[in-house]
Amino acid sequence: MSRIIKHGQVVADDWQVLALSEGAKPESIELPSGRTLLPLAVWLAHRDQVAGRPEGFGVWLDSHEEPAALVGDFARLAVIGVNFPKFTDGRGYSIARLLRERHHYPGEIRALGDVLQDQLFYMQRCGFDAFVLRADKDIQRALAGLRVFSETYQAGVDQPRPLFCRRAKAATA
Repeated sequence: MSRIIKHGQVVADDWQVLALSEGAKPESIELPSGRTLLPLAVWLAHRDQVAGRPEGFGVWLDSHEEPAALVGDFARLAVIGVNFPKFTDGRGYSIARLLRERHHYPGEIRALGDVLQDQLFYMQRCGFDAFVLRADKDIQRALAGLRVFSETYQAGVDQPRPLFCRRAKAATA
């Protein structure tokens, strides 16, 4: 079983990620058993069929897909994954912030794909709480990367008030 970072700890991961092969039609995909993250297109094609299954399903979004497509399904989804096709593609950060701040998704948001240690702290600030690292990366070393900064200047999902506001309030208290 693979391991991931979730809520600041290394844990076993019992979720599998279903990927569509080139030319596959979402409607014709046979759903696997077990806890599975489905591509958005497969979820949209099968969501009524999946809703009654006890294994648990989640959805993963590619970097070009809109999180608004899932708003009505949040209660059914334990996990929403966000794919980073390459580490230089930053659209996943925006997807996580939209899920947390605009759509108020309360569940797990998991970073998938080309996820590197240097990104974890910033991903966490955008709302990610679980990280699937590339296979060639050291998970323990990456875990330490979540704690590289003791203070943040900017507002984020994890700290909605920027430092200057926090300091101003402390000075007047």
